[in-house]
Amino acid sequence: MEPDVSIETSSMIRVAVIPVGPVPPNHLRDYSAMLLRHCTISLSTISSFYTEHQKSPFSNQPWDSGSLRFKFMLGGSPSSPWEDFQSNRKILAVIGLCHCPSSPDLDAVVDQFAAACKGYPSALVQRCFGFCPGDSQLEDGSKREGNLILFPPSDRQTQEFHMNTMVQDIAASLLMEFEKWVLQAESAGTILKTPLDSQASLSSEEVIKAKKRRLGRAQKTIGDYCLLAGSPVDANAHYSTALELARMTGDYFWYAGALEGSVCALLIDRMGQKDPILEEEVKYRYNNVISHYRKSFIQDNAQRVSPLSFELEATLKLARFLCRRELAKEVVELLTAAADGAKSLIDASDRLILYVEIARLFGTLGYHRKAAFFSRQVAQLYLQQENGLAAISAMQVLAMTTKAYRVQSRASDSKHSLPSEIGPSYADGGKMHHHSVVSLFESQWSTLQMVVLREILMSSVRAGDPLAAWSAAARLLRCYYPLITPAGQNGLATALKNSSERLPSGTRCADPALPFIRLHSFPLQPSQMDIVKRNPAREDWWAGSAPSGPFIYTPFSKGEPNDTSKQELIWIVGEPVQVLVELANPCGFDLMVESIYLSVHSGNFDAFPIRVNLPPNSSKVITLSGIPTSVGHVTIPGCTVHCFGVITEHLFKDVDNLLHGAAQGLVLSDPFRCCGSAKLRNVSVPQISVVPPLPLLVSRIVGGVGAVILYEGEIRDVWISLANAGTVPVEQAHISLSGKNQDAVISVAYETLKSVLPLKPGAEVTLPVTLKAWQLGLVDPDNAAGKSASGSTGRQSKDGMSPILLIHYTGPLTNPGEPPENGSSVPPGRRLVVPLHICVLQGLSLVKARLLSMEIPAHIGENLPKPVRLDNGSTEEVTISESKADGLVKIDPFRGSWGLRFLELELSNPTDVVFEISVSVQLENSSDVDNPSVDQDAAELGYPKTRIDRDYSARVLIPLEHFKLPVLDGSFFVKDSQADGTSSGRTLSFSDKTSKAELNASIKNLISRIKLRWQSGRNSSGELNIKDAIQAALQTSVMDILLPDPLTFGFKLSKSGAGHAAKLDSPKESNVQVPSTSKGSVLAHDMTPMEVLVRNNTMEMIKMRFSIRCRDVAGANCVEGDKATVLWAGVLSGVTMEVPPLQEVKHSFSLYFLVPGEYTLVAAAVIDDPNDILRARARSISSNEPIFCRGPPFHVRVIGTA
Repeated sequence: MEPDVSIETSSMIRVAVIPVGPVPPNHLRDYSAMLLRHCTISLSTISSFYTEHQKSPFSNQPWDSGSLRFKFMLGGSPSSPWEDFQSNRKILAVIGLCHCPSSPDLDAVVDQFAAACKGYPSALVQRCFGFCPGDSQLEDGSKREGNLILFPPSDRQTQEFHMNTMVQDIAASLLMEFEKWVLQAESAGTILKTPLDSQASLSSEEVIKAKKRRLGRAQKTIGDYCLLAGSPVDANAHYSTALELARMTGDYFWYAGALEGSVCALLIDRMGQKDPILEEEVKYRYNNVISHYRKSFIQDNAQRVSPLSFELEATLKLARFLCRRELAKEVVELLTAAADGAKSLIDASDRLILYVEIARLFGTLGYHRKAAFFSRQVAQLYLQQENGLAAISAMQVLAMTTKAYRVQSRASDSKHSLPSEIGPSYADGGKMHHHSVVSLFESQWSTLQMVVLREILMSSVRAGDPLAAWSAAARLLRCYYPLITPAGQNGLATALKNSSERLPSGTRCADPALPFIRLHSFPLQPSQMDIVKRNPAREDWWAGSAPSGPFIYTPFSKGEPNDTSKQELIWIVGEPVQVLVELANPCGFDLMVESIYLSVHSGNFDAFPIRVNLPPNSSKVITLSGIPTSVGHVTIPGCTVHCFGVITEHLFKDVDNLLHGAAQGLVLSDPFRCCGSAKLRNVSVPQISVVPPLPLLVSRIVGGVGAVILYEGEIRDVWISLANAGTVPVEQAHISLSGKNQDAVISVAYETLKSVLPLKPGAEVTLPVTLKAWQLGLVDPDNAAGKSASGSTGRQSKDGMSPILLIHYTGPLTNPGEPPENGSSVPPGRRLVVPLHICVLQGLSLVKARLLSMEIPAHIGENLPKPVRLDNGSTEEVTISESKADGLVKIDPFRGSWGLRFLELELSNPTDVVFEISVSVQLENSSDVDNPSVDQDAAELGYPKTRIDRDYSARVLIPLEHFKLPVLDGSFFVKDSQADGTSSGRTLSFSDKTSKAELNASIKNLISRIKLRWQSGRNSSGELNIKDAIQAALQTSVMDILLPDPLTFGFKLSKSGAGHAAKLDSPKESNVQVPSTSKGSVLAHDMTPMEVLVRNNTMEMIKMRFSIRCRDVAGANCVEGDKATVLWAGVLSGVTMEVPPLQEVKHSFSLYFLVPGEYTLVAAAVIDDPNDILRARARSISSNEPIFCRGPPFHVRVIGTA
């Protein structure tokens, strides 16, 4: 069998190209490349060299469109026993290549070429090309006649033109020789034999049969020469004759050969055109060719020679002709049949060629896995040969299969951005390709990959290539350590060491072995080394920047999206930097890493190597350091490792892809998890820029490094020392505050720092800072946790609560000794963060707060309290009293009773000092100008101070005023109804929103008017925050406190009845000494007219039935029963009336008191058909439950006559 065969191979003229004399390899490649460009010579170009000596047998020669095809055999080829059967197997021409400077004697060149041509008896034309001849050689060559042709020294284009002319001359000579051979064969005939013909003596019948076969074989051979001469029509005519003669004589082998030639003539005649009809014709004829080759099999010759190789060659030719994706199924069937026939081949070299061709065709189809399989068959045939060249060939063939098996070396991968290991590859922004995942991880795929790598390792060792052996062992150990036993792992480690011993020191390999290395983190630099972008156009050059350690990007910066791809790292020339990486050794042997350091290709970074020893199945986080040497960008793709005697580069991206595949269950295992390492988030390498040297301020607290302990309100000075530890001076500096409790810093001596600028390297300055302890909150979980059962003092020392001193400083705009560059970037500045650790001792704590209330009946009088509309919209009465304290206890304008409400605060003093508590209430000043009695200067009312000793508690009562809303509507219940899911989804009206806002404003108004201040023995004072306490105390009773009753009842004396009271109050008309408290009293034994006023506080009409009760001091009913002491006139029970919205209805009656004393009048009503608002106010559960409304008690004092 022959390699690289096709249907058109039958039309190619084989030309042996051999070197003559010593030819340097580079010149030999150059001369050969110049010759190989002329594989096809058009017949129209050789007419000047062609001479027709007699009538040409090629009557249908296509001189306008035909061509001669050459197949140059570099180095020549041995003669084939099948040359008579297929004329294209003959070497029909010999071309010698001579480098004249290496061969000065042209006679010796001619003799050597003539001797070489004797090895090719079938050659019809011989030419020897001499390149670069000298002047003497040119002169000598011009006198010679023969096959030596000299190429004078000239440019490349001229030499190529000369070469084209010489090849055309050879083509014309071959064409004339073909004519001579065909004419001679037709006249005299020829004897043609193949190895299939029997060598035994022939009988008379066989002799007659052989003579008949000779005619058919001669016609087939003439057709071959017509095909070589570029005349497919003449060739087809001779093939047709040969087919008829071979069919009659039963010469199946030559019949198949003639049929093959006819197919080639058909394709040459069509000039490479392909159409479905032509394809079907070719398939039909070649199936006949294959079947006739199979028929020619003779069992007697099976052990000596077999036509099977021609059958398989025909199969490969048809497969190559059909080889494309649309006909993949048919091609695969043909190649499978050819592969099955390989087992019957006698010659191992034929089987080798067959597997090579099958692998090529599968690769052309895109079936790389099948191509890799047959390539491995080729490698195994090579390995069966016990010689170094065969081992090298096996190693090269297996190297070609590694891409299909996904175990290729990184050196063979042109795209270094894609990892070459088994791990999933990332491209297009880190996305994994699904098809590669499916092809990579299948059943038994890992085992097959291990076998391939083991074969590469064995072939490399036999071929004597230690670097290839080291690479194969490294890939095998790195990718498949979980599937290899500890003994096998040790064996691979030994193979790595043995291979490295045969390599020169410092050898590098593209494929890493162990350990596995991943990027752990970039250590955050101290807050004293923060870097800030610098804007030289502004005085506050640091404005708008948000430094976060060495990273100049932070997701918390204003206006920046949270995109880690924008993260940039700034390093400073001359300042050491550190990077944390994690190493893992998942194998069962000690791993000694001779050196490891950061891999930086930019050339502006000096990395420091370290030595690491990793025990079996262990991981370790190490710190790799280095120093930036010049300004620019730094890229860290991974680490450079010297291990197992070879230097390799370990890329972080490869390990990240491997770990990502392990997390999805696509790869064998996670080497870091196998070693007990914790799961680590994926850390990306940021963009790293190196800037010129910067100053470096270092701070310390003079006198200690602990927190400053202060009581609330205490003032103290702290001294801070600043020193320049950099190599350039500090030109500018600015001090500002940040963090919480900035008010705790009273002053900073900024002028002291400004006076020492520029601060040279090594200089130091001390700044005083005045601090004042802040006030702790009312409710602080730290305070509660800090106080034990014995009442010990709680402390607050959290860093987040202390203020921070920020010092922004910069160096010079340009480095000393360097001229400023136009358009150059300005060096950044720095920010020094000085946290002022302050521990504040708690001064006073609030234990709990609750609301206390009581109600005192009001005295009946002539008039009810008159409401006054205030600015905030609430309705309250104006009560003018000579005492300021009277302002704290007012009459409810709707209930008519004296209301007392107190907020009780329980305070605790856990400190070792005494606190004095003072309560002040801000009184409301009426906007009515007719009330000049309210003192504007006395806006706050103070109470006597309360003293709280250490480890004691005290209760403080804070009076509250009534501040009910004027109207009861549904706005207050909107929140509750929405929470219950009963809201209709309707947008609140404007009045509803106004009422709700009125409610919130009332609550805030009450809270803002009450102040609780304290003063301690350390000359510190403050205000206790009781806002949350009041809010919590009012939370449960807010409905009763803020909302009015639906109905309010008020009693007063009618005008006629008021006259009796007036007489009593007048000292001139009465001898009875009435004390001041008798104001509003009535006389006994006298009919006293009274009125009850019923007010509707809702927005809807209310129908009701109400009654009036009169009770004595014992609570007994004085109107009904046998022992009634009060007579009445009018209706006191079952009174039915309707009260319009926000209106009052008056009901009159008279009482006659028989016994002097204290009486109480109470009105109560049952509301008919109450709405939802009334039921919500009454907290009614059932819709059938009656709504009962009782008015407040009114006190009546009855005085007897003298």
